[in-house]
Amino acid sequence: MAGSGVHSYHPVLNASSGTGYVTTVGGLNSYVSGSHLVPWAIVLMSDIYGYKAPNFRNVADKVAASGYYVAAPDLLDDDPFDDNDVNRPLDVWLQDHPPENVSADVKPVIQDLKRRGFSRIGIAGFCWSGIGAADIAKTKLVKASVLSHPSFVQVNNFRGIKAPIAIYGGQNDTMTPPPRIREIERFLRDARPKVTYEVKIFPNVEHGWTLLYDPNDPKAVKAADKAHRMMINWFDKHVKN
Repeated sequence: MAGSGVHSYHPVLNASSGTGYVTTVGGLNSYVSGSHLVPWAIVLMSDIYGYKAPNFRNVADKVAASGYYVAAPDLLDDDPFDDNDVNRPLDVWLQDHPPENVSADVKPVIQDLKRRGFSRIGIAGFCWSGIGAADIAKTKLVKASVLSHPSFVQVNNFRGIKAPIAIYGGQNDTMTPPPRIREIERFLRDARPKVTYEVKIFPNVEHGWTLLYDPNDPKAVKAADKAHRMMINWFDKHVKN
């Protein structure tokens, strides 16, 4: 998302990017990757740029390479945010894509995966979809949830969390600054019944760093990969086991 404390890199969308393919899951076009023979599936929910962003699909492929079937649905109805559309700034675009609707839109995807035999499912939300990952963690649909640089979240979004939840923030993130992340962490620490959680604030990174990075910048790639690996480790711990 544009602004101070936010990465300035914007993806060039590519419908043919990634090593997977697009199919229908839960009634939504979805980029899928990995073996359908394993019992573990991960649902990845994109940021405002949608499921055709190459870096996002790269994350899906990376998770799949760790032994998961990955489904990354098009939750934006083929209408990603366009930085060049001056007549439709972010606040206007969000009226058509309220983040509060994400969890309802993704539930059919999870339910479809369960019907296909995936008995243990995890979910991750990036930026715009982070609030949806928190909402789904309040249900019994998933075994674990991860939020990477979530937007629009407040403490109240974490009341009633049931599934193990990880939250990754950035030191220089102005969308969801570290003090808010720490406030959420304190709430999760004191929650009753107890909640299994992990909170990490990554140093020297801005909002969106796990997806909005220049793939030709080794430092940016390394910072993003560290967060990706932590996410996969969280799923390994709570989805595979």
